Amino acid sequence: MPISTAIFWPVIAQVALIHAIYFLMLRRRYRAVRAGTAKVSDFWIPAVEPEPSATVARSLINQFELPVLFFVVCILLHLTAGVNYLVLAIAWLFVLSRYAHAYVHVTSNRLRIRQRLFVAGFFLNFSLWLIFAVHLTGF
Repeated sequence: MPISTAIFWPVIAQVALIHAIYFLMLRRRYRAVRAGTAKVSDFWIPAVEPEPSATVARSLINQFELPVLFFVVCILLHLTAGVNYLVLAIAWLFVLSRYAHAYVHVTSNRLRIRQRLFVAGFFLNFSLWLIFAVHLTGF
């Protein structure tokens, strides 16, 4: 596999995480309705999310914030032939940080750990954008 297309494996892994969180949210919502702790009508207004699925819904929202910048920079690095082993390593570390962040978010939801994982992902994402900017300058 050419290194230029290897950048899409971390992208696919990130998309898989998003699908997994969707599945988990649907499962928790279904269980809440079945258990009687929520009604189907509770899900009509997005601001009203029953407790069993609230953290999963928020985690899903998180997957369309910082990861969007990740998707864009991966595509741009591919299009400009900027993919190298450092880029791949950082991309995989970013995805691992997102998996860990999502896991903490939907399980213990310990803010201190979640915040550290978010900050790590933020700096990894920033690093990819910095590498992209340097790549564009030709250095």
